[in-house]
Amino acid sequence: MKKFSLLTMLSLVLMMAASSSAWAGEDVLDTGNNAWILVSASLVLLMSPGLAFFYGGMCSSKNIINMLMMVFMSMAVISVQWVFWGYSLSFGEDCGNFIGSLAKAGLRGITPDTLSGTIPEYTFLAFQATFAIITVGLIMGAVEGRMKFSAFLIFIPLWATAVYDPVCHWVWGGGFLQAWAVLDFAGGTVVHINSGAAALALVILLGKRKKQNIRPPCNVPMVLLGTGLLWFGWFGFNAGSELASDGRAAFAWVITNSSAATAAFVWMVCEWIHRKKPTLIGAASGAVAGLVAITPASGFVGPLGAIQIGIMAGVGCYFASMKLKALFGYDDALDVVGVHGIGGTIGAFATGLYCTKMVMGPDGVDGLFIGWGMEGFKQLGLQCIGFLISWSYAFSVTMIIGLFLKYTIGLRTAETQEDTGLDITQHGEIGYHLEMESTSTLKVPAGH
Repeated sequence: MKKFSLLTMLSLVLMMAASSSAWAGEDVLDTGNNAWILVSASLVLLMSPGLAFFYGGMCSSKNIINMLMMVFMSMAVISVQWVFWGYSLSFGEDCGNFIGSLAKAGLRGITPDTLSGTIPEYTFLAFQATFAIITVGLIMGAVEGRMKFSAFLIFIPLWATAVYDPVCHWVWGGGFLQAWAVLDFAGGTVVHINSGAAALALVILLGKRKKQNIRPPCNVPMVLLGTGLLWFGWFGFNAGSELASDGRAAFAWVITNSSAATAAFVWMVCEWIHRKKPTLIGAASGAVAGLVAITPASGFVGPLGAIQIGIMAGVGCYFASMKLKALFGYDDALDVVGVHGIGGTIGAFATGLYCTKMVMGPDGVDGLFIGWGMEGFKQLGLQCIGFLISWSYAFSVTMIIGLFLKYTIGLRTAETQEDTGLDITQHGEIGYHLEMESTSTLKVPAGH
């Protein structure tokens, strides 16, 4: 008995020594969490080619290569910008609650063993890099057929540094919106409002396309392929934002799917009533609108709240794309403002309505439609403050960057280039070779 007691005590002492770092509050690597976030980062990166297909299919056939190139180059340029200074400005040591420092520029001081919570910091920064990449790509759908490719390449790092990185820091990196407890689980403000506001600024500066250059989508099946890739990747976007492989990540997966499915159906019904025909592009746009709107709320609301957000997104984004654009006269070619700007705003607002402690835990907050108390009113007010600040900042700074480019290297392509198409004039290639061979040149086998 004594021998057993001594062995038991020795085992307990060894266990306590092994776990002393955890008891002291130090981060401990969780390989399951690390594997899930690496997969999630890959899913979100796949969203960028998905976005290229989604946008490319909706373009004019003479501008499809240009659109694919702009989204693809967003991956290339932002990946490098993120390593040099983007990550440090977004998640480095706080500088006055506005932006991070350059202490981690070039990923200085981050080793393979450096942890961020229960995952390596390299895993965290890789995951966050994919968010920055797709945010820039989203903007480009608004400017189809009229922005100089050279101006676009300069715009990317300028915009990411001056707009994306600060707003990311405000919400997720220790900035003032995070300190105020403005809720954004996976990027409604950081990604979608940011890109929607920037898109609006750019199309105002660029001006409208000529009517003869506004053409039908060149490849509708490609749009559906892009939508499928976006929907698939969005599970990494939202469920991955839990930064752990746990029940809340699974919950976010279901919430995301529910909102997207609801909005796809609701957009189709709105279109059927309003325009007498349900279209595949409409259903696809509705699915994306639902994904956008649920993004800020995906880790905070319940299943019925997600479905209600999907309804709000389907109706709100449809009429923003069909009516708001016509009312104000801006030429947003692929409805970035209507789907991402308005969808992100709907999601940020609805988070204050439907967030619940049932999902967030006892330290969370019940939204206005859940608790019906002052706590909900306060959270809704904070959500409104957050998206208004983000809209104002992103729009204003994008206008400044756009004006700088307009009066230096030029922002818009020449009229003759737009008429010919940007694929030939900017890149020297075309998306579709449709030449037909003459039957007189065909070799007919003997005896036929």
